[in-house]
Amino acid sequence: MTSRRLPSWAELSPLLRPKPLELDPVKRRLARAVTIGDLRDIARRQVPRAVFDYVDGAAEEETSLRRTREAFQKVEFIPQVLRDVSSVDPSTKILGKPSALPLVFAPTGFTRMMNTEGEPAVARVAQNTGIPYALSTMGTTALEVLAEAAPQARRWFQLYLWKDRAASRDLIARARAAGYEALVLTVDTPIAGARQRDVRNGMTIPPALTLKTFFDGALHPAWWFNLLTTEPLSFASLNSWNGTVAELVATMFDPSVTFADLEWLRSEWNGPLVVKGIQSVEDAREVVERGADALVISNHGGRQLDRAPTPLEQLPAIVQAVGDRAEIYLDSGILSGADIIAAVALGATACLVGRAYLYGLMAGGQRGVQRSADILNKEIIRTMQLLGVKTIAELSPARLRLRD
Repeated sequence: MTSRRLPSWAELSPLLRPKPLELDPVKRRLARAVTIGDLRDIARRQVPRAVFDYVDGAAEEETSLRRTREAFQKVEFIPQVLRDVSSVDPSTKILGKPSALPLVFAPTGFTRMMNTEGEPAVARVAQNTGIPYALSTMGTTALEVLAEAAPQARRWFQLYLWKDRAASRDLIARARAAGYEALVLTVDTPIAGARQRDVRNGMTIPPALTLKTFFDGALHPAWWFNLLTTEPLSFASLNSWNGTVAELVATMFDPSVTFADLEWLRSEWNGPLVVKGIQSVEDAREVVERGADALVISNHGGRQLDRAPTPLEQLPAIVQAVGDRAEIYLDSGILSGADIIAAVALGATACLVGRAYLYGLMAGGQRGVQRSADILNKEIIRTMQLLGVKTIAELSPARLRLRD
């Protein structure tokens, strides 16, 4: 029979280690985030539903988004053991220049809607982390303002070709004058995808004060206070807009764009040119032959054509076809450092993430974006160590397989 006794204070006191009271609510909630999924959960509570769903959602039945995540879940790593991994180097080269990680912060639209710190906060974190950041045509910060906010960042500019070619030419000239390193042409958006969450939520840019959003605002007063008491949303590429995302795309974007327009863009821009939205070997070959320096295998995070190809599954064939002539990046569905390592092992030069840092932005502004970058950095390093590789160059398809 077990005998019982009361512990002495000397035995009990070492076990009692209460955490200091943290008065900063942002720091307090970000401290709870161990993964990007944790940041997602925090973000959901910080912003109105329509804003969260704009980031979190995808097109139609969201099949592409689910399949994209399932592809990463099928990855089975094959580690090497008895290697010295006391120190590993996750740095690489992107467009011929050093990058601290095989990571780029992807272009995202309407970023100040998620948090009023917006694109400058993201660019500063990219600058601090030592990775590139792409400002979207549909961003809510002007090219010149972003350049002033993060002068040392590797800034790329993402372009949608508009029906008004003169306006597109003007954007290209502004990007060149403001010192943007690369141009990223997105080619998978001839029209807007059917994002049903946005339709059901009545999502507009900027958010409208309807009866529904008024009651939702009562649950998120800090978000509404920040939106209404800071500078009105301005855009990287247009003065203002009042309407839905789909209406804006239908008004501004040109569904008649062809490969000839890519050649025109190549003649207009003498810096690195990245083409984003490639989903087939045939198109990969075509854009490289017409002057692309890099391409992004992407289904737009599942936000355009539902049931589109899954980028990770397309990656090996595209790398084999054009990987010796252009850098290959991958985006869509990336929520961990292990996802990034898997893509690089299969031949990607780097990965673009959007949702991952937007969850951080919604959760805590610039500090939240920094938290997302720190999480991905730690996961990349830990995965490399557990795989038994010291450098990014050592990653290869031999380090993983995709389970059925």
